Amino acid sequence: MTSSTARTLTASSVAAVLLLGLAGCGSAPSETNPTGVDELVIPTPDPDPQDFVEGIDNPYLPLVPGSVWKYRTTSPEGDETNVVTVTDRTKVVAGVTTTVVHDVARDESGKVVENTFDWYAQDTAGNVWYFGEATTAFDGDRASTEGSWEAGVGGAQAGLMMPAQPRVGDGYAQEFKKGVAEDHGEILAVDTTASIALGDYDKVVQTRDTTPLEPELVEEKYYAPGVGVVLEETVAGGEERVELVAFRAG
Repeated sequence: MTSSTARTLTASSVAAVLLLGLAGCGSAPSETNPTGVDELVIPTPDPDPQDFVEGIDNPYLPLVPGSVWKYRTTSPEGDETNVVTVTDRTKVVAGVTTTVVHDVARDESGKVVENTFDWYAQDTAGNVWYFGEATTAFDGDRASTEGSWEAGVGGAQAGLMMPAQPRVGDGYAQEFKKGVAEDHGEILAVDTTASIALGDYDKVVQTRDTTPLEPELVEEKYYAPGVGVVLEETVAGGEERVELVAFRAG
């Protein structure tokens, strides 16, 4: 929403926002149906810093400083490990103080193939928003920051990463920078199970993630309460599987 990310809009306010979007730049994103996630406008073009709180304690995406997740990725292209760490650092993005999360991916030889800093913030209702990333991908001696984006810069806008109260059928833009970051999420289940080598998880939220930038690619993710993502599977357009192999809460 244009003046407040966490507050609920009336029907007339929603209509006004959508009309303003149509009257603006042609590269602006199409808003998610405002009835989909508590009438939030997603992505949000003008987040209000007063709508956000310090820290992130959403049970399905708890980003507490000191928390560390280790994932094993398997695919026909080769295996990787990802270590995701919630730092004690913050970064102001689009006026909002965000939590900095560090993600390092290494190949089988231990060489870093991607080094990323992500920026998240939680609003007063408990929704977790994604404000961008500074990412560097390595290919031999070449380094690329092509996937980087920051809300409020170059038309980029913050998207929703996890609703406060996920409901089956909820759909939302997870990020937006035209031609760079256009991931979309949809809630498939809110009380499913996920079984991995590390253990069995109940009351799991399952999502389907897609992007118009790779229309053939479909991923499904499983978020366990108190842990976060425990499993990611590519169900179309690839054969990648990402599984949690270790977790330490902060």
